[in-house]
Amino acid sequence: MTTHFVNLLEELRRRAARMASLVEDMVQEACESVIDANVTLAARVIKRDSEVDAEEVAVESEVIRLMALYQPVGSDLRLLCAILKINNDLERIADCAVNVAERARHIERGRLARYLDTITEMGTFVRGMLRNAVQSFAVEDIEMARKAFAEEERVDALYEQTIKRIVADGAASSDGMAARLDVLSVAKNLERIADHATNIAEDVIFLATGEIVRHADDVPPPSGG
Repeated sequence: MTTHFVNLLEELRRRAARMASLVEDMVQEACESVIDANVTLAARVIKRDSEVDAEEVAVESEVIRLMALYQPVGSDLRLLCAILKINNDLERIADCAVNVAERARHIERGRLARYLDTITEMGTFVRGMLRNAVQSFAVEDIEMARKAFAEEERVDALYEQTIKRIVADGAASSDGMAARLDVLSVAKNLERIADHATNIAEDVIFLATGEIVRHADDVPPPSGG
């Protein structure tokens, strides 16, 4: 491929990385907005969604343009395919962050207290997964990508724990059901962010090795853990 194409490809990778950084910030702020009852921060997350949407369209358009003009093969084609898929997952993560922020604007603080420990722990694990997935893409690090898989089961377990607690509380009393549904929505969106982070990690492994590990039950754990 020409030097010009290589430069365009690297600029596209950097652009995708900048979008990933923006989405990471949104997830961080969405979690903080719920935990700290910060409606100003929640409004900021919601406002930034349009920026992510516009960038997603721009990145996708550039991927399609480069494919059509240069018809890349091998590792270059894998990179474009990975960017296209990661771009979509990042936009979905931003949507989930917005959903969390929207709940933060009206959730009943007193009702949230009972679930705050679990939600806080979920948020910590989810942000760690996303950070590992995004950084693994930036440097094409397989071991870092695999670390993202390590926390998914913990997030799923915390989500199930939250559901069970909400169901038990609802059976005991119908009061505060709206608040419990808000908590359930926050937990569900955090669980979805974890799923999308896993998708990104899988795409990084595909990018680096050409191996498709999606739906595999035997994804190797990160070394040393």
